[in-house]
Amino acid sequence: MSETIRMERDARGVARLVLARPEKHNALSAAMIAELTGAAEALGADPAVRVVVLAADGPSFCAGGDLAWMQAQIGADAKTRAAGARALAGMLNALNTCPKPVIGRVHGNAFGGGVGMMAVCDVAIGAAGSRFGFTETRLGLIPATIGPYVLARMGESLARRVFMSSRLFDADEAVQLNLLARVVAPQALDAAIEAEVVPYLSCAPGAVAEAKAQARALGPRIDAEIIEASIAGLVARWESPEAVEGIAAFFGKRRPDWAI
Repeated sequence: MSETIRMERDARGVARLVLARPEKHNALSAAMIAELTGAAEALGADPAVRVVVLAADGPSFCAGGDLAWMQAQIGADAKTRAAGARALAGMLNALNTCPKPVIGRVHGNAFGGGVGMMAVCDVAIGAAGSRFGFTETRLGLIPATIGPYVLARMGESLARRVFMSSRLFDADEAVQLNLLARVVAPQALDAAIEAEVVPYLSCAPGAVAEAKAQARALGPRIDAEIIEASIAGLVARWESPEAVEGIAAFFGKRRPDWAI
């Protein structure tokens, strides 16, 4: 039984993969990372599933990495840190390579890893009033494992506007940055998702899977070498004095020593 996610399926083969830690704003814990990986693999292998909708319970889509989990990685030994980073990278890769179309239903806040999860969706629709940001650098970290997917979605020039500053931006700017396909009123979000789902139900599932694989193959390279480099980048940051200070400052409810 899953503790951090929920899976639902209707008679048409439309599956909903729901982040279900609303009390934590769906922050990515070790358990959620593992459960999402397993769910993505299971849904991808299930011939009865035609479309996957990635959604979330509560007020936020995903607040990024669980800070208690990140604090534990900083305090762990090198082998444990590498395993934690590899699990996160593996979850993103599992969603990105899922042979079913993945449609993101985004509302509330999406920060850090939450934006990364938007980037691995084939299309993401956002509710007006949502806020986004790559907030890692405020903590002395970097958007490492999400980087390949974010850059593939945004391109370098757009990514550099927001990738390093931790600046928050709204849903309209997320469309300009190519993270969202469009923005709708919160009450229209489900109808907008349904409009994305329906065309796939007239398509040959195998052809959809092969077309998605071709699109990924012809797009920016995200292979084992790139993923390993992103893992190494995250581990190196977890080991840095800045990350130690940034996480400690957050839990101590104080400003880190670099903040002006």
